[in-house]
Amino acid sequence: MHPAYSVIFFTTASGAGFGLLALLGLLAPLQVLPTDRWFGMAALFVAFALAISGLLSSTLHLRSPARARFAFSQWRSSWLSREGVAAVATMAVAGIFAIGWVLFEATAGWWSVAGFLAALGAIVTVASTGMIYAVLKPIRQWHDPLVVPAYLLFGLATGSAWLAAVVAVLATGGAALSLSAIVLLGFAWGVKAVYWKRIDAGRSKSTPESATGLGALGPVSLLMAPHTEENYLQREMGYRIARKHALKLRVIAATSGIALPVPLIVAGWLLPSAPGAVCAVSAALLATLGVLVERWLFFAEARHTVTLFYGETSA
Repeated sequence: MHPAYSVIFFTTASGAGFGLLALLGLLAPLQVLPTDRWFGMAALFVAFALAISGLLSSTLHLRSPARARFAFSQWRSSWLSREGVAAVATMAVAGIFAIGWVLFEATAGWWSVAGFLAALGAIVTVASTGMIYAVLKPIRQWHDPLVVPAYLLFGLATGSAWLAAVVAVLATGGAALSLSAIVLLGFAWGVKAVYWKRIDAGRSKSTPESATGLGALGPVSLLMAPHTEENYLQREMGYRIARKHALKLRVIAATSGIALPVPLIVAGWLLPSAPGAVCAVSAALLATLGVLVERWLFFAEARHTVTLFYGETSA
């Protein structure tokens, strides 16, 4: 598939934002995080900024922002619509939780209910984003059981990296939070490595014979192209990336996403306030950049079965 930059940014930023929101809504009521209003304000600001900027960027892919209203009307059948509904509901509940934390320095009692609901809504939102792609059977690389877990893990991993950065900037300790970020990054990239292995080894069940329904007559091949230049379907659904380039980008993604952030997260925990803060923020930025590259590959390596009608032998 042709990678759309607005969607790449959307899935990366909103995943990190809602991942961070899930962690805040879960950990703050359990008293794992400081109840100090300045900490809450900083952490929630990062979460809301990432989530909202990602959601707004997704409207750019609609070409006409006016179409965004339709994203909420088809929730019975569309995961895109369910994602929109879940995102708005989550932001509303998270706003209530933010009022308790920032204005009253309270995250327990009834405020904790809002926190837990915000965490649940954030997880549902990110899972719905993954389901948008996982349900598309014509695209083998997306119709995979690891797509949704990878979306969830990357959201939580990048969210935890940003949480560790906030902790380091405000010098509020956080050895356990730093360790959690490292563990989540490890799980996320481990699942991604398995996913890459699966799509490399797998083959589409569709063939030119099955796609055209002419298999009973023998092997099917394209005799003559239907037109003299590429059309929309070939450009958008048959985007091709060289195997050697894909491997290089996978290395770049993993290096930026986990190899560099892990030692920086450790440094952010061990070093004094200013150097530690720089290291922790750099780790969060690198982890997010790694997911951006990973998400570009997620789209670029996917091929729709419609390409079988244009001379391809497999998708």
